[in-house]
Amino acid sequence: MNRCKIYSRWHMVPEQKKLMVPVRNILPNTPPLISRCNKPLAMNTEELLNILTYYHLQEFSSGRELIQALQEDEYARNLIAPAGGIHRSTFFDTVNYRGVEQLLYVFTELQKQAGAVLPAQHAHLGNLVAIDGSLIDSVLSMHWAEYNSSSNKAKLHLGFDLNHGIPRKLFLTEGKGAERPFVSSIIDPGQTAVLDRGYQSHPLFDEWQKDGCHFVCRIKGNTQKEVQEEFPLPESSYIFSDAKVLLGTPGVNQTQQAVRLVGYIIDDKTYWIATDRFDLTAEQVALVYKLRWDIEKFFGWWKRHLNVYHLFARSKNGLMVQILSGLITYLLLAIYCHEKHGEPVSIPRVRQLRSQIRNEAVQQATAYATRVKRSQRQRRRLKKYHAIF
Repeated sequence: MNRCKIYSRWHMVPEQKKLMVPVRNILPNTPPLISRCNKPLAMNTEELLNILTYYHLQEFSSGRELIQALQEDEYARNLIAPAGGIHRSTFFDTVNYRGVEQLLYVFTELQKQAGAVLPAQHAHLGNLVAIDGSLIDSVLSMHWAEYNSSSNKAKLHLGFDLNHGIPRKLFLTEGKGAERPFVSSIIDPGQTAVLDRGYQSHPLFDEWQKDGCHFVCRIKGNTQKEVQEEFPLPESSYIFSDAKVLLGTPGVNQTQQAVRLVGYIIDDKTYWIATDRFDLTAEQVALVYKLRWDIEKFFGWWKRHLNVYHLFARSKNGLMVQILSGLITYLLLAIYCHEKHGEPVSIPRVRQLRSQIRNEAVQQATAYATRVKRSQRQRRRLKKYHAIF
């Protein structure tokens, strides 16, 4: 650990505190948590964020286990929990009914900060944002997360910055929520949405071009194509088609504006990619679509290693708080790993951080036990002294 000087004494700076450094300049401008009655809140936004980040890092299996640690563990009680301690009812009331506005602001500002710090991996291909939806298992009592008669699921709609490898924008709906309408909310003019076949929509292709938004979208192989112009193909390439076309059936769902359609074969599998990016080569278009796999890897990594499936709240507000805090934790880890190790987030580095935090907890517990023993010895000496005199 690094050291800092406080009141003329040197103290070790916990790794958890160093992880949270990027939010210091964000918190002063974050909307405050507001009590719904005359009773003051037991925690502020910074304390809530510290608790939730600790939850994701340490892989607690439930909110109750987290609260027990905050009440009984020396490290968590002194460095994570609010100064006056925390009760279970206070924590669950906060996450179920508050916190979304505050965490959304922190997430948005932290995403900008991470984008400025982390290196761009594919800048020559443009500002690429992969968009996809991911189902999150819910319990039957979560009536707002309707999916089918036998199960409830929520759906996270996420934009993922492919250049910097970080989440960008998000929306939460019931499991049956449609995915296509969220593209226009996630993508900004000048950016390129990278999409799978489920997002194919000819009216939306026209709308995105009209709004100045670009797209690279895989389409179904049986889609009707009206070729307007064919482009030369690279020699000895896996590309077998590159043309300017109108997609869909005339008079029914045909695109009003022509798009570029690139066809290629990889591992005996045929891909058709529609795009308005005429500035890229056909092979670059194929590469852009291949990068879409990064959002799938992110979903798998995030759900597995940052405790998305151990739900600590059943309200929509509570699930949004849990998702936002998990994404904030990922952004903090991305900045931390880049600045300390010069590399992207990885499982070994996260495990290393967890081990360091646990070691610090053991060190603090040992130091506390030493202080207690010293204090007990001093009291015994005082008793002997008073007994003599």
